[in-house]
Amino acid sequence: MTEARAVARSLPHDDTYTPLALSIAANATGAQGRHADALAIYDEVLPAVGKTFGADHWQTLKLRSDRAQTLAALGQYAECEAECAAVAQTASRGTGEQLQTVERAASNGLVFALSAQERHLEAEARARETLAAYPEPDRLTLALRLGLARSLNGQARHEEALAEAERARELRRSLPGGESRPETGAIELAVATALLGLRRGTEARLQAVVAHDACLASFGPDHRRTVEAQALLDRIDGA
Repeated sequence: MTEARAVARSLPHDDTYTPLALSIAANATGAQGRHADALAIYDEVLPAVGKTFGADHWQTLKLRSDRAQTLAALGQYAECEAECAAVAQTASRGTGEQLQTVERAASNGLVFALSAQERHLEAEARARETLAAYPEPDRLTLALRLGLARSLNGQARHEEALAEAERARELRRSLPGGESRPETGAIELAVATALLGLRRGTEARLQAVVAHDACLASFGPDHRRTVEAQALLDRIDGA
């Protein structure tokens, strides 16, 4: 993150690569769990990216999607929902692989934001719709399957959630080593939640510990998923 910011600051103010370097810095900052700092960088760089590439360009839309999902990490779910829906709609009107990827990423953020607001049926519908339209076996499909599992857990459909999480686990095994890193701990968290709902508390705790330890090592204590895993452990231990 420091290197990306240093590169950005060393470039001319109107250099095309300056906002791109800053967007990398924002992503890296968010990955460390420093979501408020990441949002500040996104807010700094987004106007420049929009001016450089245009409002409907995939780079601008990707940055908006990334920023929106940072809002979710800060608990601003309604704002995340609105922005992800707008980005996905705009991206769907274009053509090309990059815009399709942005549409899927924004849809994934929308699924998360809907579930976070306990609108699990809507989240399930959006996840299934996007998975049906874009069934590629890649990281975004992994993320969407986990979003689907979350929505099913939210409806107390724990057997279905567990099956979906296991499908996600199989997919993760087929991905290149570092590609699934952003989803570190997410499968185990989904499995633990489903197992707890099925009253399999001992197994649930084992999975929750794996999730928490993996998130702590990869993201640090302040990342939203680390916090979520710790909350689930506290819930299990308090039951």
